[in-house]
Amino acid sequence: MSLTARIRDRRLGAAPTRAQSMAFGASGFPVQLMGQTFSAFVVYFYVAHLGVAAEWVAAAMIAHGILNAVLNPVVGALSDRIRTPWGRRIPWIGLGIVPLVVAFALIWIPPELPAGGLIAWFLIVVAVYDIAFVVVVLNISALFPEIFRTTEERARGNVPRQVFAIVGMILGTAGAPLLYDSIGWPGMAIALGFVCLVMFGWSFAGGMVERRGEVTASASSSMTWKDQLRYTFANRAFVPYVLGSLFVQTSIAVILAAIPFYVRYSLHAAEGESSILLGVIFVVAVPAIFLWSWVVRRTSPRAALLWAVGVFGIAVLGYLLPSGVLGAALVGVAVGVGVGGLLQLLEVVLSQIIDDDAQRTGLRREGVYFGVNGFVVKGSIVLQAIVAAWVLNASGFDAALGDSQPEAVDGGIRIMLAVVPMVFTALGWVCFWLYPIRVRDVEPVQG
Repeated sequence: MSLTARIRDRRLGAAPTRAQSMAFGASGFPVQLMGQTFSAFVVYFYVAHLGVAAEWVAAAMIAHGILNAVLNPVVGALSDRIRTPWGRRIPWIGLGIVPLVVAFALIWIPPELPAGGLIAWFLIVVAVYDIAFVVVVLNISALFPEIFRTTEERARGNVPRQVFAIVGMILGTAGAPLLYDSIGWPGMAIALGFVCLVMFGWSFAGGMVERRGEVTASASSSMTWKDQLRYTFANRAFVPYVLGSLFVQTSIAVILAAIPFYVRYSLHAAEGESSILLGVIFVVAVPAIFLWSWVVRRTSPRAALLWAVGVFGIAVLGYLLPSGVLGAALVGVAVGVGVGGLLQLLEVVLSQIIDDDAQRTGLRREGVYFGVNGFVVKGSIVLQAIVAAWVLNASGFDAALGDSQPEAVDGGIRIMLAVVPMVFTALGWVCFWLYPIRVRDVEPVQG
């Protein structure tokens, strides 16, 4: 039997096995490894290493953000509508993995070009990377509620994926500098690309599988693009969910952006100590994922998410008090518990919304929901940038003064790190409190 035939005939008819859950979860590692490496170091590489003007790189990054946001709902809707003998999601993922990894590697291996040529290279290669990233990652996300059909299955099945994702985040921010320092940027690109390709290969072969009994193509194509968006935003569960998700993800983005300022200008510690505070959050989040998996299996997605958001929102206020790195690290332990809950529960709740939508429409529209969600939460980057600029300017921060900042800067940074995230988190909690689905499981539509 040919490879294409084996992929075509491989369908899931029952709950996934532990091996399938582990393999599917492995996709979280390369996704976060590439994403974190790109977001953390691409500006530094092109500005500091290649000498491209910062404003040019900033403009290119804005274009990158717009393209990435717009692609999400478009690819999601196309993925829901297209039918092939191999399924809806599998062909997208299988065809996208190699271009994704190659484009990621080429970002860090530009040819010798003048500054204008480097920006052109950046725009073209990153556009390919963006398209492939959305195609692969959105379709992997859309498989999650199809593979795991109950709260019990989703709570257990999301654990390996989020653990792999956190390891990828840590290596993407901490491992990449070690690699480019020792083997150079091209060596780093090739090494990380190879690891990502291996992990994607394992995940694709062992864990990415669609269920038997798809919705027919005629039923899917009968819903126009306008109807797709109308049904999505008319869903009384999705609107509070996506707004709540936007608010809590903005909180996390603000914290990650504020910690380096907090370490230097509030705690008066070495800049490298930022890695300790960030590391504590993500290391603690790993066991916390298991905790919140246990909680949601004994309550409901809504109740567990409200508790997780509450823990996170209260914990971040602790950053107002410490005068040293140790005290701030202890606060990070509590914050990490909340972050683990958010990582574990947000997709579980979105999967429940998709089940509810399928009951009403007769269609499983995972792609549209994950795509629109991805489009909306991209706003967290904009909100984070606005908050950081406003707080720093209002407090009188001046980079030219070095460590001799006005006294108001310490207070402003503590407000940015603690009070602002708490406010966004409180808004998110209200949204999730308005979330109307209070049962554990919505009966799924198989098609």
